[in-house]
Amino acid sequence: MPHSPHEKKRVLTRVRRVRGQLDALERALEAGADCGPVLQQLAAIRGAVNGLMAGVLESHLREELAQAAATPARRQAGIDDAVALVRSYLR
Repeated sequence: MPHSPHEKKRVLTRVRRVRGQLDALERALEAGADCGPVLQQLAAIRGAVNGLMAGVLESHLREELAQAAATPARRQAGIDDAVALVRSYLR
């Protein structure tokens, strides 16, 4: 989750943009659009979602890494969480 009001606004703007792209894709499919433009729209949506994911992931990692862990166990838990997030992102 974005941690500042500015980041939250930015992320919500991107989510709304993705929603608009999905709505346009739905309209194109209902209208029987050709495969080429549909595939192009799908690629644009995938890029937008990947950008959104990267931004939220970056925000999370910056927040997590900026805080000094109180104990080695807590530091390791933070690293493990970060690795799990990156692995999930790369799938």
